[in-house]
Amino acid sequence: MKTQLNVLVIGCGTMGTSHALAYRDIPEFKIVGLVSRGTASREKLNQKLGGGYPTFSDYIQAIETTKPDIVSINTYPDSHEEIALLAFNLGAHVFLEKPIAPTVEGCIRVVQAAKFARRKLVVGYILRHHPSWIRFIKIAQELGKPLVMRMNLNQQSSGANWEAHKNLMLSTSPIVDCGVHYVDVMCQMTGAQPVRVSAIGARLTEELIPGMYNYGLLQVVFDDGSVGWYEAGWGPMMSETAFFIKDVVGPMGCVSIVTKNMAESANIDVHTQTQSLLLHYSETSKDGNFTHPDNIIDLADEPDHNELCKREQQFLLKAILEDLDLNTHWNDAVNSSRIVMAADLSIRTGKTIEMTAMNTII
Repeated sequence: MKTQLNVLVIGCGTMGTSHALAYRDIPEFKIVGLVSRGTASREKLNQKLGGGYPTFSDYIQAIETTKPDIVSINTYPDSHEEIALLAFNLGAHVFLEKPIAPTVEGCIRVVQAAKFARRKLVVGYILRHHPSWIRFIKIAQELGKPLVMRMNLNQQSSGANWEAHKNLMLSTSPIVDCGVHYVDVMCQMTGAQPVRVSAIGARLTEELIPGMYNYGLLQVVFDDGSVGWYEAGWGPMMSETAFFIKDVVGPMGCVSIVTKNMAESANIDVHTQTQSLLLHYSETSKDGNFTHPDNIIDLADEPDHNELCKREQQFLLKAILEDLDLNTHWNDAVNSSRIVMAADLSIRTGKTIEMTAMNTII
């Protein structure tokens, strides 16, 4: 194995920047190029990294020129599949921001290409690398069945953040882009398969492309009787009240993420923070009173966004060096994608989407 793995970073926005900082700071990685369609973002990132990195405006030229060991794809979702397939065809491993592709069929094609090329594909499910979210999921799994899972992440965005959201909505909606994270959490909590998905959405501004909406609420029913909802809205009109809800109820009680110092909803570090968990048990005595006091679990290991991105890249490195079996990772990524894409279809058609059982795709 080479002493360093050459990484080509494609996409130099928020996520590309965070991942590039991780590659720079992990000795086993070497950045060989930065790619973006716009000059400003890649030059800004180049300077932030310390300067001196080759830059490109065309990802095909960049891949052919640098011949990277890893292609890190941090672009808008409509280009994910095309870039990933090219990278695998040329023998590179891939780190791919979520969602894998804009369609379920595209997601499957990307995963099958990774399998055929015998290359590693790690999808950017950042919450899977957060110790507090891992604990949140574990506690939820101990509350019995069925579970009721309530989650949202609304963002009151303005200025540059609103421009970024509008650009993102050229290819995907909030319910898909953010929803994959929290639907993936629900799937881990239940270990169950979705049976039907319904959703509602609203177009709250005419600044969007025709047919796009900037608010959505999905509901999913699982085959173990568990139910969950997820809400996401972007824009200057969104409320800062109750924009961050992460709450799970089961027969034995409930667990909630409780944040003590909540920042503005557009602050990216808010999106993964936990700070503490509130655990409540439903057991009562003969006189009807609770037998256990509520338990506040303070969480010491609270990595910020950049640190979480670094942990994602350390997982990618481990997957390559130790030849980890990523089949479960791939199947889970496709499964959560098909749920949020069913929600998007429900919004657009006004119909409940019945989900067929998903066979493993590997």
